[in-house]
Amino acid sequence: MAPQKKILVVDDEMDMRIFVSTVLETGGYLPITCRNGQDGLAKALSEKPDLIILDVMMPNQGGVQMYRNLKTRAELTAIPVIMLSAVGKDGFHHYLNMLNTRLDGPVDPPAAYLEKPVEPDDLLKSVADILEKTEGRRNRQQPNNQNKR
Repeated sequence: MAPQKKILVVDDEMDMRIFVSTVLETGGYLPITCRNGQDGLAKALSEKPDLIILDVMMPNQGGVQMYRNLKTRAELTAIPVIMLSAVGKDGFHHYLNMLNTRLDGPVDPPAAYLEKPVEPDDLLKSVADILEKTEGRRNRQQPNNQNKR
């Protein structure tokens, strides 16, 4: 049996962390939770999750700052991120574009953006689709290791 995919959930609202974790567990995933971007970044570094679900608006280091850190650190940039927030997608992209003007290079958009409240089936479908694409990319990047006799 393949190991469960680890998914880091970063949200300051306990109810959302519980909701998303429960949905992920019922979908066969292993959720890891944090309540702010600072803790989330540390957990991403230590756990190397397969996917991150990230809220935009949080105290301390918010989701946009954490997202920027994820996408500018070589050891984390390949981890796909789903932004899950009550902030509209257009507002997030506008803020990200403004942030990009201050950086040396632009930060790519997230793998998906879902607005709260999210339907459990929509969340699980996004997670599965993104993990499938990520796994496909990894498989294409790995050299062919077949034994030759």
